[in-house]
Amino acid sequence: MPTRKVYPRMTDSSDDTLGGRLSAARDASGLSLADVANRVGVKRDSLLAWEADRAEPRPSNLIDLAGILGVSPMWLMTGVGSGPIQEAGDLPLEALKLDLQRLTEAHLECGRLIEKIARQIETYEERHESRCDPGDLDGPVMGRA
Repeated sequence: MPTRKVYPRMTDSSDDTLGGRLSAARDASGLSLADVANRVGVKRDSLLAWEADRAEPRPSNLIDLAGILGVSPMWLMTGVGSGPIQEAGDLPLEALKLDLQRLTEAHLECGRLIEKIARQIETYEERHESRCDPGDLDGPVMGRA
């Protein structure tokens, strides 16, 4: 069984609140406020309020933040668990894997929707062709007296 490389976790007095841990994890990841806010789907000001402990994220946003930042949700909430890795080169890998998984799922869903719409168009065209009179190539005539 391969051994997993263990890196020391970052600790600092700013890690004693949810906002402090969130800010530390974002800094360690090298992501900007705007990048993280866009990925979570919230305004930059909301993320800034979370980091300043003026507001708290919803549980679903907390889970998303943990995945994006490569930390455990438990660490964000309590400081216990997997926090940011000091070697910043390894941290974005987990975030990239999560993004790749989401993009792959979105790609597959797009493919399913394209096939569904293509079938609907074919069905519509078949119905439309069967209603048309083959001898009536000009279509309806309007305005003739």
